Amino acid sequence: MRRADRLFRIVQLLRAGRLKTAQALAERLQVSERTIYRDIRDLQLAGQPIEGEAGVGYTMRREFDLPPLMFTVEELTALVVGARLVQAWGGEESFAAAKSALARIEAVIPAELSTHLDSIALYAPPFVMSKGHRRLLDQLHRACRELTVVEFWYTRIGEDMAQAEYRAVRPLALAFWSGFWTLAAWCELRNDFRTFRMDRLHGVVVTERSFVRKRGQRLEDFLRSVGKRKPDAM
Repeated sequence: MRRADRLFRIVQLLRAGRLKTAQALAERLQVSERTIYRDIRDLQLAGQPIEGEAGVGYTMRREFDLPPLMFTVEELTALVVGARLVQAWGGEESFAAAKSALARIEAVIPAELSTHLDSIALYAPPFVMSKGHRRLLDQLHRACRELTVVEFWYTRIGEDMAQAEYRAVRPLALAFWSGFWTLAAWCELRNDFRTFRMDRLHGVVVTERSFVRKRGQRLEDFLRSVGKRKPDAM
């Protein structure tokens, strides 16, 4: 469990109002008591109204309470469907994050809305995308963020590996199109923008070679070249 998630869980457990010892928290979160003491200290230093002491237990003052997250039924449905789509078509990191986000939302929404969660009948099967493609999506996304050159062999639809072309590209962004992820990039071989279907990439290597965004080679330049506005999500 990430530390941020553990701190969130500690706050949620202490909000219940009952005194909880470090030992009980440690057993619940499967960490050492020393870790709990350190987390409690850091939460107190951050301003959380946690009262108590080592050997006695901890609780949170009653006046401290997070306001419930207020969503309309339609908004809640959109969030759940979005998270399910991410779990179906996202990378491994996004899969875990979507699952965690849903758990947090469920923990803080009002009771009348929580009953609506189970009635949302919009699903995206999570077994279509392989683990290998999920990991590759994470790698390519990281390369986009960290401005790292990616090398691979590429085959077009209908081609086999004998026709594969070597490419070294400067990745810009990934886009999802009707069941397929595509990578938009500046191709060093063609000295121009190119898009590549992720499922047609072979032998992908994220190199240690970094690049800088140059005028004419940036994402906004690519989007301008295809005559589309930059999506808010990018």
